[in-house]
Amino acid sequence: MATPNLELIAALRRTAKRLEQGAPYQWGHMGSCNCGNLAQEISQLTKTEIHEYAMRNRQGDWSEQTDAYCPISNQPMDLLITKMTEMGLTLSDLKNLEKLSDRSILTRLPSEFRYLQHNRRDHVVMYIRAWADILEEQLLATIHLVDLENYYQEQLILEA
Repeated sequence: MATPNLELIAALRRTAKRLEQGAPYQWGHMGSCNCGNLAQEISQLTKTEIHEYAMRNRQGDWSEQTDAYCPISNQPMDLLITKMTEMGLTLSDLKNLEKLSDRSILTRLPSEFRYLQHNRRDHVVMYIRAWADILEEQLLATIHLVDLENYYQEQLILEA
């Protein structure tokens, strides 16, 4: 799963909010599908630009694009995928997002939503929010706050 970080969590939450508020969504369009909407948020490219990048040198959905991904090709789609991986996403994350298929995310959802339809906007929003929640929890688990009582005692000793 993705490397938890504030920038990625915020991008996921913004993507879910945009979709919920009616951002263009079309599963069969590389720039306005599940991954395409997240790519828009991360790259600030338009849905049209992303779709054109995807169609420029090879055909296929995001899963096929990630299978053909070459980080040193300098092809526009590969540069976009690189930007997404630099934010902490993995190629598997992109494949799973496109099909709403990551088991660890699905198990977080209420039982009636464990089998999502990958081309339903409301299911995409639910999946992305659950994913952001998981990443946020993982990130928070890495933050260890100092025992405040000991901290204040140490400060008093230093000031004395």
